[in-house]
Amino acid sequence: MPRTTARTKRVARSAAVAAAFALGAVACGSGAASAAPDPGTTPAPATAPTAKDGTVPASFAKVSEGGGHTVDITIDDGPDPVWTPKVLSVLAHNHVKATFCMIGENAAKYPGLVKEVAAAGNRLCDHSMNHDMTMDKKSDGYQSDQITAAQAAIDTAADGPKAEYYRAPGGAFTPFSRSVAAAHGLRPLGWDVDPRDWSRPGTANIVAAVEKQLPNGPIVLFHDGGGNRAETVAALGQLLPWFKEHGYGFSFPDRSAA
Repeated sequence: MPRTTARTKRVARSAAVAAAFALGAVACGSGAASAAPDPGTTPAPATAPTAKDGTVPASFAKVSEGGGHTVDITIDDGPDPVWTPKVLSVLAHNHVKATFCMIGENAAKYPGLVKEVAAAGNRLCDHSMNHDMTMDKKSDGYQSDQITAAQAAIDTAADGPKAEYYRAPGGAFTPFSRSVAAAHGLRPLGWDVDPRDWSRPGTANIVAAVEKQLPNGPIVLFHDGGGNRAETVAALGQLLPWFKEHGYGFSFPDRSAA
């Protein structure tokens, strides 16, 4: 009989814990602050799971499916019963689709909103189960649980569409967590433009920050959860037409480009 390796035991244990975590009660708490992720490509440790055929790269998505002069709108920390519908409304008014990075416990609490987001043609992203911005300091098993439990919650709520990306809360990525995400078909997703709308700096400041940072790359970060997002909604109402006036298209982060 083949010898059972430590790596095999670790993967089996993480899978079992993740299943139990997804079915059990989940503790509350989500932060809204964002911090830029480290875009490095450090190899994953030996304990990371081996990617299966057909999975996505463990590196960060860096380009847009739409090519150059394209904007990829991403929305974090929902779904929220007040602000997600308002964000959906301004997106629909401007005929724009976005990627919604959802906290697993929120998806489980508001499954109807998850379905509404997906039904409108937007994409879904795993933003961890509890938005623990210190998860990069936690054990491999904890990181795996946070990712896989949130994926299960989002996919169950969506009832058809699947989460396609993973964004660590506050940019708390590790090589291990990126490998876990990729092995489950979730492309690690950072961002290029961060107007820090979660801090409520004022609509004009959000707009100005996006316009200034746009040369950094296509992936723009906004929030629909974690607090009052009236400024974000107002900023989107100004920015989406501005993008179009300046010749930008809208798309999604590329899941396959290395």
